[in-house]
Amino acid sequence: MKTQQRKDAKRVGFAQRLYSGQMSFDFVGRKRLWYALSAVILIVAVGAVLIRGLNLGIEFRGGADYSLPNAQCSVEDARAVAELGTGAQAIVTQTGSGSVRVQTEALSTEESRVLAQELSDVCRVNVSEVKVQVVGPTWGGEISRKALQGLAVFLLLVTIFLSIYFEWRMAVAALVALAHDLVITIGIYALTGLEVTPATVIGLLTILGYSLYDTVVVFDKVKENTRGILGQSVQTYDEAANLAVNQTLVRSINTSVVALLPVLAIIIVGAGLLGAGTLLDLAVALAVGMAAGTYSSIFIATPFLAQLKDRQPEIRALAARVRARRQQRSAGSAGSSGPASSGSGSSGSQETNAVASGGGGTAARNQPKRSGKSKGKGRKGR
Repeated sequence: MKTQQRKDAKRVGFAQRLYSGQMSFDFVGRKRLWYALSAVILIVAVGAVLIRGLNLGIEFRGGADYSLPNAQCSVEDARAVAELGTGAQAIVTQTGSGSVRVQTEALSTEESRVLAQELSDVCRVNVSEVKVQVVGPTWGGEISRKALQGLAVFLLLVTIFLSIYFEWRMAVAALVALAHDLVITIGIYALTGLEVTPATVIGLLTILGYSLYDTVVVFDKVKENTRGILGQSVQTYDEAANLAVNQTLVRSINTSVVALLPVLAIIIVGAGLLGAGTLLDLAVALAVGMAAGTYSSIFIATPFLAQLKDRQPEIRALAARVRARRQQRSAGSAGSSGPASSGSGSSGSQETNAVASGGGGTAARNQPKRSGKSKGKGRKGR
């Protein structure tokens, strides 16, 4: 029987212990550590953008793009022909399917035709199979302008929604986490030298929604845990918010893993094996953004929210009441003696432990009550 009870106790999983408050990670209390870690990452990301810059695709900088399927030439041979024909540096890459992609500066129609013929000769590809795309820089500028307009409208609507459904402090915390994710994702592109294409912009706009979704889920639990919190004196706002993060921790991790698996499949199969460069541009932005969004919703958004809330006088007064109550109970427990007082001290320590783990006043509510049966027995005995 005892062995079965032990097995049942072990089955109370990690997630259940986090949700009930039996086990807790102090995410809010260690916010300075998370801030320092994020600051280092952001400094590296911003430094990479400023020093290395972004490898803008042809859609943004303008130029000519040649795609040669089943090319029978090396990258060096194609680059030599392209640079000789244009008199400028050319970018040549080879995909997994055997195709060669050549990118040059903007060319006239006649220059583009001549270079296509030269590339087809050196790579032994029929000139009719060479795909040529000439893009002007104004098209890339239009994409950038539309993307910024969409981002501004998105942020405005999100701010209004979060301020109405939650409060303005939660909206600010969510936007801080969102900016954190975008900067990290852009910094990864600068560090790795990956090409920034319209697919990359689509990926960046997509992770905005994912990052906010994860943060809103945590904030909704924070709102639930802190409803009516000013009417008691056993739990601070930071403790209630920290409990909310612990309660949604496993869900956030599981959601991120499930979302990242198909994205990683796109990177490995689509880009690595099939050589689809557009898939790589999109998938890398999604993968980095999802990982950063999960991190920020746990380590940045809620701790920053708690920091903003701690500036409110009523929240500071609540924290003072909780500290005073605990000090009073600790002093009462230390000064008590005898069997009766020992029992009351044990009750006070149970409540303190429940509060520290984020359980609120559950310990006080769950203490055994005197049953009327004992009184009935006494009268019957008489």
